[in-house]
Amino acid sequence: MFAIVEVAGQQFKVEKDQNIFVHRLNEKEGGKIVLDKVLLVEEKGTALVGTPTVEGYTIKATVLTHVKGDKVKVFKKKRRKGYQVMNGHRQYFTEIHIDDIEKGKAPAKKAADKGETPAEKSVKAEKAAVPAKKTEPKAKAAAKPAAKKTTAVKKETEAKRTKAKTTQPNAKKATVTKKAGATKAKTAAKPKATAKTETKKKTTPDKNSDTSKEKK
Repeated sequence: MFAIVEVAGQQFKVEKDQNIFVHRLNEKEGGKIVLDKVLLVEEKGTALVGTPTVEGYTIKATVLTHVKGDKVKVFKKKRRKGYQVMNGHRQYFTEIHIDDIEKGKAPAKKAADKGETPAEKSVKAEKAAVPAKKTEPKAKAAAKPAAKKTTAVKKETEAKRTKAKTTQPNAKKATVTKKAGATKAKTAAKPKATAKTETKKKTTPDKNSDTSKEKK
């Protein structure tokens, strides 16, 4: 059985009765600590992955000593400048002993909190804190202009219909007057034609009479 735990910003794979070196802790030597940021637990071939941590699992450990790590050499040089510096650094560590990986009772979740992220919870809390505003006056105010607009539209449509009705009789009258004028022009043209024919008839007998007299 092993677990992956986060200690001082780093992740370690730990087992029971194991010693590990972590970044310097503020605990005194011989003190007991409890590590609760368990990211993964493997037991009997089955792995439990946390989201982000595995609930119900804790790791108990004992602080053994505070030590320094091996010296790390830091060398700097700039060529053709006559500059070079040699420094060393030793990191502070704490050695701890893993006593046990314990499984406790997982805290009971509320039915409403299932599947919710911390951000969603905070948003819900803010909404609950803000008092609900009254929306009825706004709804009434919004309804009044809409009613006015509908009445205006109705009036415009009625006015257009009345205009169409008034223009139709005028058009009919114009067509009737055109027809009457055309019939008058035809009737006026007919008598002229008859007059011409009469004059022709009158003239023809005179010519015949002259020719008959000359023959005689």
